[in-house]
Amino acid sequence: MNETVLLVGCGKMGGALLRRWLERDVDAGHVYIVDPEEESRSLAHDLGISCSEAVETLPRDVAPAVVVFAVKPQITDDVVPAYAEFVGPGTVFLSIAAGRPIAYFEDRLGEDAAVVRAMPNTPAAVGRGISVACANRHVTGDGRATCNELLAAVGEVAWVEDEGLLDAVTATSGSGPAYVFLLIEYLAEAGTEAGLPSGLAMQLARATVAGAGELARQSGETPSELRRNVTSPGGTTAAALEVLMADDGMGQLLTRAVAEATRRSRELAG
Repeated sequence: MNETVLLVGCGKMGGALLRRWLERDVDAGHVYIVDPEEESRSLAHDLGISCSEAVETLPRDVAPAVVVFAVKPQITDDVVPAYAEFVGPGTVFLSIAAGRPIAYFEDRLGEDAAVVRAMPNTPAAVGRGISVACANRHVTGDGRATCNELLAAVGEVAWVEDEGLLDAVTATSGSGPAYVFLLIEYLAEAGTEAGLPSGLAMQLARATVAGAGELARQSGETPSELRRNVTSPGGTTAAALEVLMADDGMGQLLTRAVAEATRRSRELAG
């Protein structure tokens, strides 16, 4: 990819994107970063990337094809309007700021701004994330393809036409890693309660969840088929699944959890 990219914010998610772009041979000379944090600027300099404290201190000849907003939603009011100068037919704005709808950026950048809103998740840090994106009417095919390439550097990418679906996406995949990490915690605690040393219980829980996830990713079978493959009638797994699949079990808990996260996402988006 030879287009110029301006990355606004080089924290955890922005840093994960940057590292993966460079690993995929994006030319460091075509990437610019704006971040007021000294630690983030140090990371950029270590990677050979030009980094500025503010948009006003960028080189005047910077003409980004993509401006990526990777900042916390709490500070977007102070950050986003300054980038209106880049609005034009050759630039698309890609936001991964949770809870900020496309209309938010159109209001602050101008109604002609080409905006893509995306929801990645934290496994992006190891190249196993998934992002779901939605574009406004001003995004061209080339702009969409460029955003797709940038997001694909950290994992799978899916696109939706209905922006309203991103609230459920946020609740499912955006927040989803936290649910999995909680499963590891609880599985390790349950193993300890059953008599295992705590260190071994945690080792087993981590490896089991990671291994099962990788099996699910690589297998051509559905998760239901994989579950049935490991469940012998009347065996130990079947006994455990009777608890987990009860009317008040894991299915109901996750349904309620995702519904509550979806509600909160809509609330935050206003």
